[in-house]
Amino acid sequence: MNKKIGFIGAGKMAQAMIEGMVTSKLIPEENIMASAVSKKTINQVVEKYRISVSLHNKEVARFADILILAVKPDLHDFVISQIKGEIKKEAIIVSIAAGITLADIENWFGFRVKAVRTMPNTPSLVGEGMSALCPNEVLSEDEILEVEQLFHCFGKTERLDEKLMDAIPSISGSSPAYVYMFIEAMADGGVRQGIPREKAYRLAAQAVLGAAKMVLQTGKHPGELKDNVCTPGGATIEAVATLEREQFRGAVLSAMESCTNKIKNLK
Repeated sequence: MNKKIGFIGAGKMAQAMIEGMVTSKLIPEENIMASAVSKKTINQVVEKYRISVSLHNKEVARFADILILAVKPDLHDFVISQIKGEIKKEAIIVSIAAGITLADIENWFGFRVKAVRTMPNTPSLVGEGMSALCPNEVLSEDEILEVEQLFHCFGKTERLDEKLMDAIPSISGSSPAYVYMFIEAMADGGVRQGIPREKAYRLAAQAVLGAAKMVLQTGKHPGELKDNVCTPGGATIEAVATLEREQFRGAVLSAMESCTNKIKNLK
């Protein structure tokens, strides 16, 4: 891809995205630039990725064809006020922050900028990210595909209507935290039965990875896959019955609702 990619902000998520782009070789290192407020972060990024860096957001804004705002939601207004007079005429602005709408971005710029609202997640660090994307009407289909191609460097994407975007953190953005808790709990259960801690973590994590692949690769309903594991009168259905009695599903649904409500009130 013959585009220059800029990152305003070089935190963990930005670095995950940069690593995916550099590793995939879709974007040459010299075509990526990132800014950060701390020299320590700048030095880490240069040492690890060999890309261009700056302490000045305006420099990155002038550089980028696709400009990724990798800062916290409450910093978007301030950052955009710095760069709105510096971006290229045809630049595409990508936000990866929860709760920031396309209307917010356009209002802060003060004109109909090409904008894409996205929500990636931390498994992007290992190339298994899941990102939701929502472009505004100003982008062409080819431009949307270019943004999706970038995100495919570190995982998969789904294009969604904006009305659904506030629900994305609960199902793919924040949900890795729930899964880590589940893996930890299963490992604790293994340790309780005498399995060494490190082996318990590997057993639990691989089981979750395998189950997820079964859903994605077979196309079968998760309920059908669950039924296939539950032999009549067996140990698995006993465990499932206990999870149902302890309101496992209800707890997950409540957690997701809490997450979505928080997102809606971020700004």
